[in-house]
Amino acid sequence: MEFKDYYKILGVPRDADQETIRKAYLRLARKYHPDVNKSPEAEEKFKEINEAYEVLRDPEKRAKYDRFGADWERYQQAAGAQGGATDFAEWFFGTRERAQQRRHRRSSDFSDFFDVLFGDLGDLFTTGTERVRMRARPERGQDYEHPIEVTLREAYHGATRRIDVKIDERCTACHGTGLNGRGICRVCGGSGYVTRTKTLEVKIPAGVREGSRIRIAGQGGPGINGGPPGDLYLRVHLVPDPQFTLDGDNLRTEVEVPLYTAILGGEVTVPTLDRPVVLRIPPGTQNGQVFRLRGKGMPSLRTAERGDLLVKVKVVLPTDLTEEERRLFERLRDLREARIRA
Repeated sequence: MEFKDYYKILGVPRDADQETIRKAYLRLARKYHPDVNKSPEAEEKFKEINEAYEVLRDPEKRAKYDRFGADWERYQQAAGAQGGATDFAEWFFGTRERAQQRRHRRSSDFSDFFDVLFGDLGDLFTTGTERVRMRARPERGQDYEHPIEVTLREAYHGATRRIDVKIDERCTACHGTGLNGRGICRVCGGSGYVTRTKTLEVKIPAGVREGSRIRIAGQGGPGINGGPPGDLYLRVHLVPDPQFTLDGDNLRTEVEVPLYTAILGGEVTVPTLDRPVVLRIPPGTQNGQVFRLRGKGMPSLRTAERGDLLVKVKVVLPTDLTEEERRLFERLRDLREARIRA
């Protein structure tokens, strides 16, 4: 019995996500649908594509299939040691009689490979009867993921946004069958689904971070056999802010301080994501010194606490001194040098 590489059949990598797998399946299904492709091998290829998608679209089947790869490698080694005299079904079940019994109890319309792996492995996977029940019962639709760009200010305050997303819906022209009685459905191209753009109004909660996922219930893929639709997850990408950088729950910013204020002390205005605040600068503040404004950082998604705002001082040196100012700085220099010598 030949091992079937379902990833290779669909032309996707082994770490492909569900969206990549779905798109690959739809593309190949349209190409090899027997009502469109009249080549002799199209029907068999179409069955093979559907079999691969049946497994890879289902997280449980996919996990079992991935684990099965190790068993297949051990079988190949065993078969080589025995001169290739055995097949996988016999090797897996232990005796030729048990393997033949299970071959006679086919439970799917797919290949022997699929049937051995998913249809007739008894307690290891599911029985044929269980598989039929699983096919008939309602199944939840797939979850979709969509990127969304969020500004730091939106992440700080929370926001409501209108976004356009592409979603799959069951084709109403063929009721999801892919056929219309005269051949392939022209509306969906035989896939049973149509893709359309939908505008959604979504709430972005205060405190989201890079990579956060916002769940929009019921806006994923359509359900199967009357099952509920999946959910849509918005994956957050934070747009860099020109004034602030994020450091955990804290925010960082930089404020310019005149030289005389750094030396003598004073006050400067610091921007925040709420409103400007006044920061007291103590005498003798050094360039690069950092002050902490508590509670002026990012809110937390899980608690009512906020991080802090870390303000880095950038001492600004004067570049347009008058003659009088220059004489004063020279006098200050002389006083400092005399003090050091003393």
